[in-house]
Amino acid sequence: MKSPQTIRYGIVGSGMMAIEHIANLALTPGAVVTALADPVASSLDRAAAAVGHDVARFADAAALAASGLCDAVVVASPNFTHADVLQPLMAANLHILCEKPLATTVADARAVAEAVKSYTPIFWTAMEYRFMPPVTEYVRQIHDGRIGRLQMLAIREHRFPFLVKVGDWNRFSVNTGGTMVEKCCHFFDLMRLIVGAEPVRVFCSGAMDVNHQDERYDGKKPDIIDNSFTTVDFANGVRAMLDLCMFADGAEQQEEITATGDTARLDCFIPAGELVHSRRVGFMNPKRATRETVHTDAAALAAGQHHGSTFYQHQHFAAAVRGDGPIIVTADDGLRAVAMGAAAEISAREHRVVSMAELGL
Repeated sequence: MKSPQTIRYGIVGSGMMAIEHIANLALTPGAVVTALADPVASSLDRAAAAVGHDVARFADAAALAASGLCDAVVVASPNFTHADVLQPLMAANLHILCEKPLATTVADARAVAEAVKSYTPIFWTAMEYRFMPPVTEYVRQIHDGRIGRLQMLAIREHRFPFLVKVGDWNRFSVNTGGTMVEKCCHFFDLMRLIVGAEPVRVFCSGAMDVNHQDERYDGKKPDIIDNSFTTVDFANGVRAMLDLCMFADGAEQQEEITATGDTARLDCFIPAGELVHSRRVGFMNPKRATRETVHTDAAALAAGQHHGSTFYQHQHFAAAVRGDGPIIVTADDGLRAVAMGAAAEISAREHRVVSMAELGL
């Protein structure tokens, strides 16, 4: 068998997500991490140790881009740095996998998406949830018509609070774009993927009610939503809902997705990896649910916190870099997920429905 073309990877940002990428690149044939960039030396030390071999270290993305040591770069730096970090990487014509969210504002995300229109190398927005094997199979079955015509989509994530980051940057919406951008862009991306249409209206009721109440940073209290309900109306008439709670770390299933069509309903449970198909049976008739469990590779599960998705995403990204596969998640996808999150943030603050047209989409 022919050995895959070696791809030299740089990683910008060397925190927790960078270390997950490093672990998954170690499982990716033909991938080698050659360079790291981060202004924080202690973070570089941890990431270099995770790489496990000699690796070049740089204080910023520009120096990494100019080094000539990389073919592709994973951007895993804090959200608010993405717009600036991407500029030297794109100037160096590197293949880019940019972690979500693409940017913290619609304006910055739009600027990136516009720049990518004339960009020849691969540009990929990292939306890991698409690549969880149970979710991938779930989406396939919906698109194949297993529930008939999709009418309603509900996504629930009940999970742990935001983790501690270097400098506690993720405690403030100005740095993250807000919870509905930072965390929920994944789910807004899934909504668009499953529904197959664009959103037209967003209503979000959310607040910070439990987490971070006693935390202060330079005298400032965090301002990030820790629970919300968001309803999205799509152009094709489908309605979608996101139920988020970030003080429910005891929940057995962290993610639950329910798609209901005119002939059946299909549920997906993570981390169980279970799909449950429930046909319509009529009033008082016996239920006819069927269950299946979708396998996820054990090594992939062990290499991160996203149900194996980082591993599978890297296989697809590497294939695209080698010319053997398509770009699955574009910069435009990244822009639209940011815009949906931004609309939800506005809605929660202003207690009103937000039209996507207000954001130019």
